[in-house]
Amino acid sequence: MSTLTSEELEQQPERLLDDARQGTADIVTVQGVPVMLTLPLGQAAGSSAERLELAVTLYERDVLSLGLAAKVAGLSYSQMIDELGRRQIPVVRYSVEDLDRELDYVRTLAGSR
Repeated sequence: MSTLTSEELEQQPERLLDDARQGTADIVTVQGVPVMLTLPLGQAAGSSAERLELAVTLYERDVLSLGLAAKVAGLSYSQMIDELGRRQIPVVRYSVEDLDRELDYVRTLAGSR
């Protein structure tokens, strides 16, 4: 893993991509404070099990969408859904507001009978 300052990144933006291709993670800092972590996801990125764990964790924490988590894990969309199901991680996430709207709509349908 290497560290780049924001100034170095501005001068050498291709460095992040070059490092990723070589399997090297980078931390970018602004005034000494880490602001970004880059992780390689290609063949040099480690085992598929490690990428799957990363993808599941980031999905579960709402950092990645289902589609992006599947890409990070190297799985198809449906395989990712199956993997999350095996781990008992909900794939469909409704906020309280979304659920209230859905229930209100269902009630209007039930009232129109």
